[in-house]
Amino acid sequence: MDSKSVTGAGRTVLAVTILEDARAVLAEDPVCDACVGRVFADRSFGLGNAERGHALRVSVALDDDEPYEPTETESCWVCEGLCGEFEEWAERVVDELDDLDFETYQVGTRAPPLIDENDALLRDAAALDEDAGEPFKAEFNREVGKRVGQSTGADVDFTRPDVQVLIDIDADEVDITVNSAFVYGRYRKLTRGIPQTEWPCRECEGRGRKGGKPCEYCGGSGYMYDESVEQLVAPPIVEAFAGDDESFHGAGREDVDALMLGTGRPFVLEVDNPKIRRPDIASLEAEVNEYAEGKVEVEGLRLATYDMVERVKEHDASKTYRAEVAFDRPVDREAFEDAIEELNGAVIHQETPDRVSHRRAAKVRERTAYEVTGELEDDDRHAIVKVHGEGGLYIKELVSGDQGRTTPSLAGLVGEGARVTALDVVTVEGEDEPFEHADFFR
Repeated sequence: MDSKSVTGAGRTVLAVTILEDARAVLAEDPVCDACVGRVFADRSFGLGNAERGHALRVSVALDDDEPYEPTETESCWVCEGLCGEFEEWAERVVDELDDLDFETYQVGTRAPPLIDENDALLRDAAALDEDAGEPFKAEFNREVGKRVGQSTGADVDFTRPDVQVLIDIDADEVDITVNSAFVYGRYRKLTRGIPQTEWPCRECEGRGRKGGKPCEYCGGSGYMYDESVEQLVAPPIVEAFAGDDESFHGAGREDVDALMLGTGRPFVLEVDNPKIRRPDIASLEAEVNEYAEGKVEVEGLRLATYDMVERVKEHDASKTYRAEVAFDRPVDREAFEDAIEELNGAVIHQETPDRVSHRRAAKVRERTAYEVTGELEDDDRHAIVKVHGEGGLYIKELVSGDQGRTTPSLAGLVGEGARVTALDVVTVEGEDEPFEHADFFR
């Protein structure tokens, strides 16, 4: 017969060089069909390794005019019979996934070191490149993963699947990692004195006790504040996903004593180890708002992807503020109006404010005050100032000057001490930012 091509099942499978190499591999029998075919996985396409190995074995027998003699998988010295256990391992994986809600998955394998050594010995004995074909664990991943997909109806995802499966063959274990679920939305904070996230007590470091006694600084609660946006928003969401814990990611944050109004601030809540991945989001939004009792409101909740976390955290949106300002003494109206005009559109130089220096790096920032307007009240000691500023602009310091750390400032320009007595974030800009991109939502 012509050894340059052998046709089986209606298609051309082999070339003469492959046939010669296959003969060398089969000389190391007993080697199962899957282990034979795996050596040639990069030189023959359209077949599984077991099918490929079977075709090679038949072709060598025909070419040598010898009877075809199959090799049982259980007797294979390379995989030690493991290539016959794909179905068994797939069933174990499906059982482990039974109580989880998922749409995507990935299977990984921790192969016994001896199997990898056997694979290398086979290639060496047949005088083939050490990286010929594919590794044993790649075949194991694919064959078990294919069966898992057929049983569950889920899709393979090699980037960030809902669940990741690790088969440890030596340990005889199946480990499941459930990746986080993500919910995107916007929140409004309607009560002052609430931080965005949980704020552990700095004295007892969140333990609630110090020196063997309840912490006097936090009253034993372990927190600087009893409530936060996170604590008012997260519990209903975690419960709906049947998760274990959560992390709150906001697009910046407002001061504890500031309100967050208007269209709200974008955020992503990351739910750890969710057993449910697609709760009723419309109902969930109402549940969160009821739970928050009017202190916080959310809107626009939707399922999101992991990529949305970085998008939100990196979002440096401009913001519009409304500040109530008190001056130490009455100010001249013309001086006030001139100061507002000078601040309007100005580039502001700000050293790290004294009030946040314990948690922010010391440096000078330049931020633009895009638009500044103000109205002085009748007593000439109080004003309403509105600022549309670049992301990262400190508004309280823009008013007070922060002892010269911020220039120019309202206080510095009018020549009187000034402070913000109430601050509202009216708008977080960025509706044209990529928050609406379909890639970030599910």
